[in-house]
Amino acid sequence: MILAKRPEVDRFLKSPDRGVRAAVIHGKDRSGVGERAEILCKAITPDLNDPFNVTLLTDSDIDGDGARLEEALTALSMIGGRRLVRVRLGSEKVAVDKALAIALKIHADGGYNPDAMLVIEAGPLGRDSALRKAAEAAQGAVGIACYEDETGDVARMTREALAADKVGLTGDALDCFVSRLPRERGLMRQEIERLALYIGPGSGKTMDLEELERHLGVEADASLQDAALQAFGGRPAPAQSGLRRALAEGESPVMAVRQASVHLGKLRRIHLLQANGAGAKEAAKAAGVFWKQEAEMLRQARSWRLDDLDRVLDSVNAADVATKTTGSPDQLIAERLLLEISARARRLGL
Repeated sequence: MILAKRPEVDRFLKSPDRGVRAAVIHGKDRSGVGERAEILCKAITPDLNDPFNVTLLTDSDIDGDGARLEEALTALSMIGGRRLVRVRLGSEKVAVDKALAIALKIHADGGYNPDAMLVIEAGPLGRDSALRKAAEAAQGAVGIACYEDETGDVARMTREALAADKVGLTGDALDCFVSRLPRERGLMRQEIERLALYIGPGSGKTMDLEELERHLGVEADASLQDAALQAFGGRPAPAQSGLRRALAEGESPVMAVRQASVHLGKLRRIHLLQANGAGAKEAAKAAGVFWKQEAEMLRQARSWRLDDLDRVLDSVNAADVATKTTGSPDQLIAERLLLEISARARRLGL
């Protein structure tokens, strides 16, 4: 079966139904997948390093020895308690996908040790994935797709994490901070922890927008965000200087390309939300746009059509691969990407 709504997913992860013997958690955000899998696994057995009740397998284990998974699922607990078989997939091999789908169906139907729980962590699984189909079809299994967190979810996560350290942000400061966060769960958590340390854990302090901007202003990432904003606005010189400033402050060309991708994603989201009836300001806020950049982002969204953004996305993806290739002139690649985006923006009338 499919679990899609956040409340039902959260409820299942913390207290899984005993009738469910398998879960497939998948998505592009691998840290988000891992975080949810960790919650579920700890609900099965608190000690994930228990050698008697926990078996950890990878796609290489399954690909190299087809019997490994069946042996793990049929094994009985030697000391009592529920068995956990955790599988982490790092590739998208069709043979492994099919093997896991077969094993999951058998296990979900009670064919192996009924007290064992199978938890599979994977990257994005398409609709044609045999494993995804098996998890979503079986009564004794669940499929959970991890999508990019909505702005409201990120704000809630930030509030809860800061509250745990007895600190907080004003409303304006929270909107600003959330708009600047990367949409990858692991990086989000790191940034929130770093902010809590800056405010002072246990201090009871609530930081306002002015003080937050002083904190964010020293981040190299701020220059990268500005570089992307300038590039998509058709201003090559400020984009180039923003990039060079960020690199001088210790940021990497890989993150510069990523920031261009994040900015592109926000423009796409504004388009899609407006196409579904949202107002311009409402769409900008839902897309995670910082309020001070709202007017500029909406100006850009009026000129950048979806097909224009798709063409730029090809260039961004190519630059992403190139900057991660050993020996490549990654700084030059990032700079060339921003100049290409600026040139396209100018041709669109920006």
